[in-house]
This record gives sequence, C-alpha cells and structure tokens, in this order.
Amino acid sequence: MWHLVKMFVLSSAVLLSACNNDSEVATPVPAPPEPPLAETPPNILFIVIDDAGIDQFSAFGYGGAVPANTMSINAIAEAGVRFRNTWTMPTCSPTRVTFFDGRYPFRNGVRNAIVSTDLANSQMSPYAVSVPELLRSEAGYVSALIGKMHLTGSDLGPDNHALGDSAMRDLGWDYFAGYLDGAPYPIDTTAGGIAPEGTYQCGWVPITALDEEHGADRGVCYFADQTFQVMNDLEQYPTPGRTCVERGGIFDPNSLSFDANRALELRFDHQNGYYTGEWKINNMDGSNQTLRATDARARGYRTVQEAERAIAWIQQMQQREQSEQTPWMLSLGFSALHAPLQPPPAALLPVADANLSLLGCGTPVSSQLADLGIADPTELATAVQQRIIAQHMLEAVDHEIGRLLEATNIAIRQADGSLVFNDESNTVVVITADNGTYMPSVKLPFDPLRAKGTLYQSGVWVPLIVTGPGFDEPNRDVPHLINSTDLFRLFTGLAGIDSDELAAELRLDAAPIVPYLQDSNQEAIRDYNFAELGMNIRAETGPPCVIPQANLCVQIFPQEEVCHDQSGVWYGPGSDINSAGFSSCCAVNTYLEGIGEPSVDLFPERQLAFRDDKYKLVRLTTLQCDSGELIDSEEFYEVNESTNPAELKLDREADNLLVSPGESQLNGEAQARLSLLRASLNELLATAVTCPGDGTGDLQVNQDDLDGWQYWAGPERGKSSWFDLNYDGLTDAEDLAIIEANMGNDCRNNLNANSH
Repeated sequence: MWHLVKMFVLSSAVLLSACNNDSEVATPVPAPPEPPLAETPPNILFIVIDDAGIDQFSAFGYGGAVPANTMSINAIAEAGVRFRNTWTMPTCSPTRVTFFDGRYPFRNGVRNAIVSTDLANSQMSPYAVSVPELLRSEAGYVSALIGKMHLTGSDLGPDNHALGDSAMRDLGWDYFAGYLDGAPYPIDTTAGGIAPEGTYQCGWVPITALDEEHGADRGVCYFADQTFQVMNDLEQYPTPGRTCVERGGIFDPNSLSFDANRALELRFDHQNGYYTGEWKINNMDGSNQTLRATDARARGYRTVQEAERAIAWIQQMQQREQSEQTPWMLSLGFSALHAPLQPPPAALLPVADANLSLLGCGTPVSSQLADLGIADPTELATAVQQRIIAQHMLEAVDHEIGRLLEATNIAIRQADGSLVFNDESNTVVVITADNGTYMPSVKLPFDPLRAKGTLYQSGVWVPLIVTGPGFDEPNRDVPHLINSTDLFRLFTGLAGIDSDELAAELRLDAAPIVPYLQDSNQEAIRDYNFAELGMNIRAETGPPCVIPQANLCVQIFPQEEVCHDQSGVWYGPGSDINSAGFSSCCAVNTYLEGIGEPSVDLFPERQLAFRDDKYKLVRLTTLQCDSGELIDSEEFYEVNESTNPAELKLDREADNLLVSPGESQLNGEAQARLSLLRASLNELLATAVTCPGDGTGDLQVNQDDLDGWQYWAGPERGKSSWFDLNYDGLTDAEDLAIIEANMGNDCRNNLNANSH
C-alpha cells in the first residue's frame, strides 16, 4: 500500500519539476545544470566503510605515524576526485539515511544510531522517495544493497520492526543481502561453548605461545555442515584455533579425533563477532531468506563474505548488461571498522609477518603511541592493541575492495600488483564512511576524545572519493564543503536525472556534486555545512553506560554486551556495581560522588554543528542533574583541512574561542562569522515543520494518511509504525483520532512561511 503513496509523490514531483513549478519551498544553493556524464548512464558502485574517519587515510594525507596500507583505496583515489571537506552525521544510522533520502535528521526523524527500543518513527520511512526508487523509475536502474546499512530496526526489537525481513525491498532495493542489525554481535569469548565466558578474548583458541594456560596447538575443527578437520600438524596449521574460526568452524582444543557427542555440544548458534552473521536476503524474485549462524553459508569473516556477495551480484548484472543494457547501482556496506574490534584473517593483511598473524586481543604490545591521554598502563596497552587491530581491519577492507574491483573488471591488476581503474567499465566508484573513527582507533593528531558520537571534526569529517570515466582532471582534490545528504544528488546527477526543481519538490537538503566532477574550476556550491545528533523516539531510555576513556555517561545502548563492545562500563540491570541497575546517568553520578569518586559528563541530549570555510559553531543541549533542566551552550572554533600536523586546526577543548580569549575578545572577522553562523543555523532550524496527523511525511493530512493508518493498524500489525502519531508504540484508535482532528491541514504553508 505504501508503495502507491510513494509512486504518487514521486510522479507529482517529476511532473512539477517538468512544469518548472514556482513553489516557494526552500531550495539548496543553485548550481549549474547537470547533464548526464555519458549517453549511457554509468553503473554506480557505492562503498561505505564503517567508523573510518579521514584520520585513517593516507590518500587524504593522514593515517598517523604508520598509516594503514590501503593500496586499493589509494589507487581509486588517484584515478578520481578526492573531496577533502566532507561531513557526515556523527553516528551511523543518521548518516546512512541521509545518503538515500537526502534530508537532514531533523526532517527525517533519524537522529541517532537505531537500536532495538527505537520506534519506527525514528527509522527510514518507506514513504520517503529513496535513491533506488528514483533511479529505477527515472533511469531504469537495478539496485542492490549488500552488507550493513542500518536504516531500520531488526529482530532484536520485533515490536518496533514494522517492515520486518522485507525492509530493504520496501525501501526501494531490488536485492538485499546483509544485516538489519547495526553491528556484528559481540565476540563469543567461549569460542563456541568450549570454555567459560571470558576465556578467549579473540573468539578463538590461541596457540600456547600466546596463552599457555588456555591455548592449544592441536585439536579438531568442527563445521556447521557436520564435517570436520583434524588439525594436529603445526607446520600445516601454525594457528589451528584461529584457522578453524576463519573457515567457519569451532575448534575443540587438544582432541585427537572426531567425537559425535562433542559435536553436539558445540554452540554453532552463538554469533562470534566478525566471524558469523545472520544474513537477511531479499531476492530479486520477491522471496526472502534468512541464513542464521548455524548455516555454514553465514560463517566466515564478514568482510570477505560482503565482498564475495558483491562480486556475485555485479557479475550477474554484467551478464545482464550484455543483452539488456541495464544500468545498476550497488551499495556495499562493510561492517568494519565497527566494534567489536577483532583481528581479521592474516591472509588479508599486506605484510607477511608472523607477528601480525599471531596478534591477540587485549594482549599488551609495545608501541610508541603512548600519548593517548591514558595514564593507566594496562588501559594504555589495551587502547594501543585496539588501534592496531583496527588498522588491520582497514587493511583487510582494502584487500577485499581490490579483489572486488579486479573480479568485476572495474579495475585491472598490473604485473607489479597495483590496480588501474578501467574507464571502459562505465562504472563510477564512490567510497566514503558513515562517521568519524571510534575513540580507541583514532589516529593522531586527531582527537580521540572528540571522535565518533560527537560533532567535533574527528567525529564528522570523513573521506569521499568519486572515480569514474570522463571526469575533468582526475587525481585532484576538491576543498569545498560537502554534506552526506549531497550524495543523494551525486547519485541522481550521475544518472542524469538531477535538477534543483526536483530537489525542491522532494524537500531535499542536498546540494549537487556532479558539477565538481565535470569542471575542475567549479566554485563552491555550499556556503555552510551542517551536522546534528539527538535522541531517537524510543519505547524506553537505555540504561547508563560509562565510557571511562571519554569520562562520559550515555543512555543509548539497550544491551550490556553493546556497552562492553564500546569499551564501556555497564550500570544497567545485572551490573557488577548494582545488580538492579541505575535509573539514569544522574543516578550514576550520585553514586560516584557518594563513594568519593569524580562524576562523569553526561552525553548531550542534542548536538548541532554549523560551519563555513574557516569557522565552526557547536551548540550543545545537556541535562543538568541538579535542576533537571536542559541547558544550551555554545562553542566556537577556527578549523581547517591542513595535512601538516603543525598547521591543522581542530576543535579541541582548549581551542574553544568562546572560552579563550572569550567572545568579547574576538577579532572583527571572527565576531562577524560567529554572528552569521548563529543566524544561519537558527534560520535552517526554523525550516523544520511539524504536521500533526501526517504519517506519510508529505506535510499534508488527507486520505493517504487514513489509508496508511488502516494498513498499519490492521490485523497482525498494530504495533510501532509511522502512523503511531502519539509515540506510544501502538498504531491504534488514538492515532486515528489525531488524523481525523487534523484532516485537510496543509503544512506546506508553514514550510513556505519558515523559509523566508
């Protein structure tokens, strides 16, 4: 039913744009017209790396003292255009939704990473016109989504998972093979049920050289398909426990032969970080399929599986192209570098070094990177270990990107091992990330205490690479401001269907990108950039979780294991400190103060960031525990994009210009910029429109809303949906009353008024 609503909205938008409608709806900054880059629309390969800020990438001049070896990514960057000033939102779901619906979080409702307690109102709406739908209807594209994209709920919260297993098909994709959860499950430290919880920090049995007490140099590897492999030869299997897990098995240490009873005891139903996954598949014929961890096809290193499925789908499309000339778009979401940090298979690493292949999890290692601001030697060693694992995970992603490009002939492997982009593939490759790097993995000189989950530069500044045939002067940098919403218009522009009129009718916040590809002298299209983070609409607030390294308490994670994956201390039910759990972060601070410990900072209720080419305004709304009030505060920074560590200006705490030297001491330029940023941010926020009774999101209350309510309130539904208008987790008569009370309202008039 909701497909009909979207078809009507899309058809109306296209007709209005064709008629050059003069609506007063606010439009993005005007840009030159965007004709197709070629007579035949290019294929689009869109790659999203998780939790990988610009600090990780040597292609952009960063990467720390020892950058990751990313030869595949570097080759693509050198063949195309590098956008050096790209902002996302600071967590995954808000950014990923902006890619495909082109609107800021305060318009689409997805303000933070989606968790199981978040209502459908804070998930990507099936009523919004998405990129795959627009490309299909206007340019004939076939679209697939593989891996992680985290746009909706999942089985972890069935009452809030309105679209169910068909979610990605309902959002517009023709094919989906991936996960609806936001991250891999925690590492199974029982290694498949063979030992008590916490025994094996990597999720596998190490060799005795790493763990004399619990390790093993021989044993039997059992597989989910009821086969097995004896691994008793250290020359053939130098790391048998790890090798077994990499192949999808569970290792029974020190056993010498197959044991049928032992095979029945092993827990193949336990997920194990990056080495298992529950794959949801929406086939192109309309059928659905689930591969659980007990299925051999769901086991093996995620990055490899993600690349394998991408290769298979693209090759299928390439065969189809030969007869049908059908353009395609594949969105590939790699799960890495998201927590839990777990070493990848050594075979994916660029350095053939036994020390790398033997690297443990949490094992102290020597390092020169002792300037992380962590005083405790054990915590420092763990943080350094996490950073090394994250670097290896990025190198594994790079390895699989190279394999994907080579296998599909999008790039050609040279005799020296290097990759050369293949213009004749008629494919545009887009590589970016969803947000900045998570704190333990941040590369210096970026600030690990102001990273993912914050609106500071280390949390929202990401790489963006666009490489394809026919670009003007490849191997160049674009310094101008780009927002994650702009990728919507990058995709439509590449397909030759973009226009400012269409963007206005769809109420996009996106600005064009294609003009930068066509003209190396293109001036800046955006004057400002914007990012935000807030609280999703949810059934209940999460229990407290304290991140010690950031001295921060958050109430975002519903499950204890997720808190631990973020290097946090759980203060919820079952906590070692209080088995009943604490009710809030304020209660945690009361407890800490009562035992003479310093209090922790509270995660802001809302964060806003707004910048021009030189200065950045940050606005935070934070709960005050003593008064219970929400207090707004502002910070102001000078920022730049220098690759010289001595000249790079980041928004570190000590550089807040409103504290030192203070607003009254700002020079004339800084004061003028601050005033303009404040006014412009307020003007943008004033364009937000609430429309009671509107479930479809078209800012009108009409028969479509009655039909939508009827569908979601119907038999076998009635739970959370986009028509749960009073946010109580139910779609019921109370919501119908809201629609009926507002029937006939046209809130687009409010939008027009706010745009002036």
